[in-house]
Amino acid sequence: MYVDGREEKIRMERVLGAEDAKDWVYRGEGAVNLVLAYTGSSPPFVGKVLRIPKAPKSNVEHANGPSMLTTHECLLWRDVKDLASSPNREIAKQLYVECVMCPLLGAEFIDVGVRIFVSKEFLELVEENVHCQRPAWRVDASKVNTLCDSAILMSDHSIFSDGTLKGEPCISVEIKPKCGFLPSSTFIAEANCIKRSAPRFRMHQVLKLQQQEVSQISEYNPLDLFSGSMDRIQKAIKALFTMPQNNFRVFLNGSLIFGCLGRVSDGASLVDEDSFEDAIKSLFHAEKGLRTTDFLKLVSEAIHKSKVLDRLLEVQKLDSYDIEGAIHAYYKIVSEPCVICKNLNEDTLSTRYDSLHSISRDESLEIVGNYLKAATAKDCSLMLSFRMTEEGNRESACSNINLESTNQSFEYKLYLIDLDMKPLEKMVQYYKLDQSIVNCYNQMMKLELVSPSVKLCENMS
Repeated sequence: MYVDGREEKIRMERVLGAEDAKDWVYRGEGAVNLVLAYTGSSPPFVGKVLRIPKAPKSNVEHANGPSMLTTHECLLWRDVKDLASSPNREIAKQLYVECVMCPLLGAEFIDVGVRIFVSKEFLELVEENVHCQRPAWRVDASKVNTLCDSAILMSDHSIFSDGTLKGEPCISVEIKPKCGFLPSSTFIAEANCIKRSAPRFRMHQVLKLQQQEVSQISEYNPLDLFSGSMDRIQKAIKALFTMPQNNFRVFLNGSLIFGCLGRVSDGASLVDEDSFEDAIKSLFHAEKGLRTTDFLKLVSEAIHKSKVLDRLLEVQKLDSYDIEGAIHAYYKIVSEPCVICKNLNEDTLSTRYDSLHSISRDESLEIVGNYLKAATAKDCSLMLSFRMTEEGNRESACSNINLESTNQSFEYKLYLIDLDMKPLEKMVQYYKLDQSIVNCYNQMMKLELVSPSVKLCENMS
């Protein structure tokens, strides 16, 4: 949510020091940020979480402190107010959410947060305190960036911090929807035409299985979640619950009760379905064995009613060229010889991309900028929180859903989180990953090693 400049200034003047570290506990993390939840009693921080930047251990340059945008990134985001002139990447990231993603997705669904100063001593103690709670593979890959001087403070969207019936339990679900459409770009090579019929998520599952990042292939199909059909949305939510991987997590009063913090190899979930039924008995007036069904239906109805995925899909579809087209525009921007064209065979396919190398730099910037905005939308998370309310109660600003199966009324709030700005340099990595995903899937198809359940996802729209 937006905060006026005066409140932001007040919070910026408050510096978190070593004595504050004990009040912030590990909540989770993504590739870029560590998330801490507040457990103390100071009013400005109650009901808040802190997003702290991480530094990759393998990248010495990044580990040396907050970096600025590159020259080409400043060119890419030159039309976004104050973003290109940001003194460091962390401030640029917040401006990206506020000035780029909010207008696209709707400010009502996004909490920009406020920036707060943190001392090096605070960050060093946080790093020490959370070390044992972080997944081992995350610890190996990154650490808290102890040379940053600020972090983002925002509301804890796994709980309700205001409104009526404050004593009611709150259940929240975090979902990573992933890409909700099939690409149709003319720049997709014929050898990769499977991309036009098989959802990216399902193909990526095959590569993850081969690389032992997952123990089995998920039945989840993002096209179902984005379909607008209640039946297909329910099918998608059930598939996510059956195999959550890192795409589905459930919190009860802010504490994780279902799903995992790390890779699937670290454990499929904290609890099994039977234990989950017991954990949510205070929320659903149903017999054991029926509560999970009611919960999944509640989540599905909120997604269907909110229409937030319609807006998310629109932003995802800004990627109209696919990475196979956008990568050529990237090389035009950075003024480097196109490695992709260099590796193409001398045949009619090599002329397919000539048009992308003859367009203006401004057109190239638009293509790549739209691709990176879409990449943010494909990689964000959806946070839904629910609590019981009296039927007909409209005092809260939240939306309401009546669950007919239990004759209960729930109010809910919905936010899109993890709307991180993608570095321009990741374009090369995106292309390589895309080719690995398609090559692996094509190879498995030829060897007839892909299970029928994966093949069934083809030709769906």
